[in-house]
Amino acid sequence: MRLVVEELPVAPMERRPMEIVERKGLGHPDSICDAAMDAVSVALCQAYRERFGVILHHNVDKGLLVAGRTRKWFGGGRVQRPMDLYIGDRATLAYGGDKIPVKEIATEAARQWFREHLPAVEVDRHLRCRVVLAPGSAELTGIFSRPGEVLAANDTSAAVGFYPLSRTERLVLGLEHHLNGHDFKQDFPDTGEDVKIMAVRRGEELDLTVAMPMLAPYVASEKDYFRRKEEIGAELDRFVSTLTHEMAVHLYFNALDQAGQGQQGTYLSLLGTSAEDADSGQVGRGNRVNGLISVGRPLGTEAVAGKNPVSHVGKIYNVLAHRVARRLVEEVDGIREAAVYLVSRIGAPINDPKMAALQLILAAGCGVAEVSKPAAKILQAELDDIASLCNKLALGHYPVC
Repeated sequence: MRLVVEELPVAPMERRPMEIVERKGLGHPDSICDAAMDAVSVALCQAYRERFGVILHHNVDKGLLVAGRTRKWFGGGRVQRPMDLYIGDRATLAYGGDKIPVKEIATEAARQWFREHLPAVEVDRHLRCRVVLAPGSAELTGIFSRPGEVLAANDTSAAVGFYPLSRTERLVLGLEHHLNGHDFKQDFPDTGEDVKIMAVRRGEELDLTVAMPMLAPYVASEKDYFRRKEEIGAELDRFVSTLTHEMAVHLYFNALDQAGQGQQGTYLSLLGTSAEDADSGQVGRGNRVNGLISVGRPLGTEAVAGKNPVSHVGKIYNVLAHRVARRLVEEVDGIREAAVYLVSRIGAPINDPKMAALQLILAAGCGVAEVSKPAAKILQAELDDIASLCNKLALGHYPVC
C-alpha cells in the first residue's frame, strides 16, 4: 500500500470563518432512493447467502423515484397517480442452474422500507415498483467465483471520509433525527418526513433553514396551518437552543409560506414526501454516508447506496474512510482533524488499495513524524479486518444516507 501522510496548515472546520452544511431527511426523494435501494441490496445479500452460502454479484445503485400526482386541500386529499420506483441496474438472476426470484425480493424489500418509514404511504395504492435488473458482465460476475475471503475490487474508484463533525454538522444531523424521531412524531403527527435542512455559518452566526411539510388531512384551514406552524417553530427553537449555546441562530421554517394565499401559501403534503407530486429522486444525489452534504469538506462522487458490499469499493471504501478518520482522531494524540482518501484499482484485492492518503490537522507542537506510524497502524488494522466490515454492510448495519 502506498501511503501519503500530509499535514494541512489550516484551522479545524470548527474555527473557520464560513461553513455550509445540508441534510436531506428521511422522506426526501433522494434519501428515499438511497435507503430503499440499499434495503434491496441487503435483501439480496440475505437471499443469496441463504440459498448458496455466498453473496453474489449485484449493484442496485441506479434507483429512480418518479413523482406521482396528488390533489390536496385543507382537511384531506387524494392520490391521482402513484409514485414509480425504478430498481436497477445489475443482479445475479440464476446460479448453478437455480433461478433466483430477484424481482420479488427487490420489490418486497423496497415496499417494506416504505411501510416502516413513511406511514402515510399505502404501498398497494401509492407505489409502483418497476424492477429493471439484468445480469452483469461475465468479467465482473467472475470476481465472485474467485477463492478467498477477500474479493477483488470490481471498480477503479476513489473515496474520502473525515472526522470529527463540527458543531454545525452535529446540529444539522441531530435536528433532522429529532424531527423524524419517534417522540417528535408522537407530539406532531401532522408533520411529514420530507425534512430538508440547510445551515450557513458565518463566524458565530448561524442561518438555519428548515423545510418540513404538514399533512393535509390534519390541517383544517389556513388559520389552523399557521397556528400549528407557530407551535412547531417553538419546538424547533427549543431544540436548536440546546445545541447552539455560543451561536446567534436565525431560524427559518417553511420559508416559502405566505399568509393570505390560502393553500398556495402553505407547505402541505398528503403522503409526507414531495415525491407524491412535486419532486423526483435519484440514488447518489443526496447525503454522503455520514448523513451530510458538507460543502466545505472533501466530498466523494460515488453513489454508495445499493452497491454490493463485498467487492464494490465505491461502497466499502467510503464507509471505511470515515471509520479510519474517526479512529485517527480518537486514538492518536496530536491529531485534531483527519481526512482519509482511498483509491482502488479494479482487480486488486479490496484490502490492498493502490493509494491511501491522510490529510491531518495537528495540535500545536505536533509533527507528522510523531503521528505517521500510529496512523498507518490504524489504517492497516482496518484493512486487515475488511471482511468484517463487508459482512456488517451486507447486514445493513451501516446507514448509507
